[in-house]
Amino acid sequence: MSHKDFYELFLIELRDIYDGEKQMTKALPAMINAAHSKDLKDALRSHLEETKNQVKRLDAIASELNVSLSGETCKAMQGLVKEAQDAMKTNFQSVVKDAAIISYAQRVEHYEISVYGTLKTFAKHLDLPYVKQLLEDTLKEEAHADKKLTEIAEGSLFSSGLNTKAKKAA
Repeated sequence: MSHKDFYELFLIELRDIYDGEKQMTKALPAMINAAHSKDLKDALRSHLEETKNQVKRLDAIASELNVSLSGETCKAMQGLVKEAQDAMKTNFQSVVKDAAIISYAQRVEHYEISVYGTLKTFAKHLDLPYVKQLLEDTLKEEAHADKKLTEIAEGSLFSSGLNTKAKKAA
């Protein structure tokens, strides 16, 4: 693969996640509204703000590379968002619905962690240190969001955890 082809692949992947992040800025408010747990609502609100900043970071990357990131559709994110929307429409008890929201939110986080990890590696090999750093910053935020969702699902010192409550509700 030529350097030019590799760079083109990098841009395709950037455009894909750019659309994915924009989709999430639209999907997260509905997830926040559907959630019942205060901790989950707070985590999703926080991640919505992070996601908006991640879009700004991607805009900074586009500016640095002098390219447009518009024009791609992230089909993977479309599918993940659709599944989350379907889960939010169920008549599950509140703790079970919260568990479902966490499940789908973590699927999104794992997808994003995968993409940003790959993009960071691509940026390193393309010798784009500033871009690599911006991608690394986002990767850390995505990993932190995933960890926070796990903590909410499993509970902490002060709660029995959503999964435990969901099991009791079953």
